[in-house]
Amino acid sequence: MELETVYKENFSFAKNIALIVIFFTITPLVLATSMFSLLSFSKTSPNPLEVTAQTYVKPYESGVKVFASLPANLPAVSGYVSLGDARVELVRQYLASYNSPLEPYASLLVSTADKYGLDFRLTTAIAQQESNLCKLIPPGSNNCWGWGIHSEGTLGFSSFSEGIEEVSKGLREEYLNKGYETTDEIMSKYTPLSPGSWALGVNKFMTEME
Repeated sequence: MELETVYKENFSFAKNIALIVIFFTITPLVLATSMFSLLSFSKTSPNPLEVTAQTYVKPYESGVKVFASLPANLPAVSGYVSLGDARVELVRQYLASYNSPLEPYASLLVSTADKYGLDFRLTTAIAQQESNLCKLIPPGSNNCWGWGIHSEGTLGFSSFSEGIEEVSKGLREEYLNKGYETTDEIMSKYTPLSPGSWALGVNKFMTEME
């Protein structure tokens, strides 16, 4: 009986030692794996404190070659773009979805935005906010952007092409070059009497062309 008791005690002691060794071996590995996973996740997850409500109108990279799969619900743009500059097709389809007379000028809108270093969506979004994409403008003015409209009359352009050129140039020289870099800042000069709806509208329309 004494030998059996000694054997059981030795076996129990050895079992406890084995459990302790296993615990101190596995626990650090589990902790290290958990920490590594948390660090990896934090690097790939966006910081919610960094999200901003303002839309900056800095330019997209010019001439980007991409594939794009676009959403199907109007007024968002729909369709599939193969190899090429997807921005032109995004703008064209957006204009087409509203039956805008600017649709044939989609490529010019993008190339002129590149020329002056603007976000490619900005002039189109302003045209949407100001004139429902050129459908509500003074007759014969070709002015879809509310550009130069004041109490003495309305600034007119000889064509939509001239309007795109002059408005894009003006946004660069009179706004972005002078520190107006967000839609809210542009609104403060472009339409200072707006209570905020102008910037909200432009932001919304720019988002629809993403």
